[in-house]
Amino acid sequence: MALAQRISSALLGLAVAAVAVGGEVTWVEVDGQRYGAEPDSLGPIGGGPGYGRIVTKGDFVVRTLDELLEALSRAKAGQTVFIPGSVEIDLTARIYIEQLVLEVPGGVTLASDRGHEGSPGALLLSDTLRTPLMIRATGPDVRVTGLRIQGPNPKRYIEHHRRAFREGAGGHAYYYKFPIQKGIVGAHDRLEVDNCDISGFGHAGVRLGGGQGHHIHHNFIHHCQHQGLGYGVSHNKARSLIERNLFDFNRHSIAGTGRPGTSYEARHNVELGTSLSHCFDMHGGRDRKDGTNVAGTTILIHHNTFRAPTTPVVIRGVPEERCEVHRNWFPRHPTPQSAVRAEEKTRVYDNAYGTDPPRVIP
Repeated sequence: MALAQRISSALLGLAVAAVAVGGEVTWVEVDGQRYGAEPDSLGPIGGGPGYGRIVTKGDFVVRTLDELLEALSRAKAGQTVFIPGSVEIDLTARIYIEQLVLEVPGGVTLASDRGHEGSPGALLLSDTLRTPLMIRATGPDVRVTGLRIQGPNPKRYIEHHRRAFREGAGGHAYYYKFPIQKGIVGAHDRLEVDNCDISGFGHAGVRLGGGQGHHIHHNFIHHCQHQGLGYGVSHNKARSLIERNLFDFNRHSIAGTGRPGTSYEARHNVELGTSLSHCFDMHGGRDRKDGTNVAGTTILIHHNTFRAPTTPVVIRGVPEERCEVHRNWFPRHPTPQSAVRAEEKTRVYDNAYGTDPPRVIP
């Protein structure tokens, strides 16, 4: 995703400017104020060529699954396990037969070189639908960077969901007979996932099951869209910063169970255009059926660009502290009511809506 030209014009008395990334405009400037997602000093939104923290070497350099498992078993905090970008490691058989999980110890970096001199990044893949999870952080301060992480399920399975819940086939008991998949799972503090291409996981590309200080940034996360689940990044009693990612073909690109302690800040992310349901989400007590209306603790959604026609933001209850939605650009939604659906303790203000030119509503 290379930075393209800056386009400026004066329309209806407004000073309007925009910047395009990979042919898509990601932010606009109206009367000197910017709305939407901008790249930063680390490089382009979505990572890849031009990203500033690409890893090109490691304490362990591996090219096969056995070498990878051996390196992960020996690596200590502060060390890097590196997979060259030309390598493809197929985990299918071992996951299916042995329930294999790649376990990354606390403080260890698992890396490849996506974006370096044209490298696509090493590919870790599984083709079996029975891929409960692929990578687990077993301690704090794990980093996963520069990899392509490909799960087996890029599909929606809408008919399966309809049969389970609308046609009386058994609800959740029937629904979960079909396997679901997770890509990267972490419950310890400060998991970092950056410069990766993550796709094809029916449950979640990144699942944060606890902990705080997580940083999910400069990734392309897509085709996680299994109906009823299908999350790019999901949270349960976890706190994270999610920034400068490209999202596409997810059901919800960011989601949370809404249990107390579940919080995220989402900034400078881009929804490229296709989403099965609303893009950024927080469940409420009615979803959990726990007798509350709690929808997480704190949700901050700012400087994002939403190109999908579905509702961009839905907060399905009342946060314990607050939700703020501001300085985003909603090019396909003309009003706050069409862009955000929420209840009490959610403030929607100072966003840009539509195009030709965008209209800022305080």
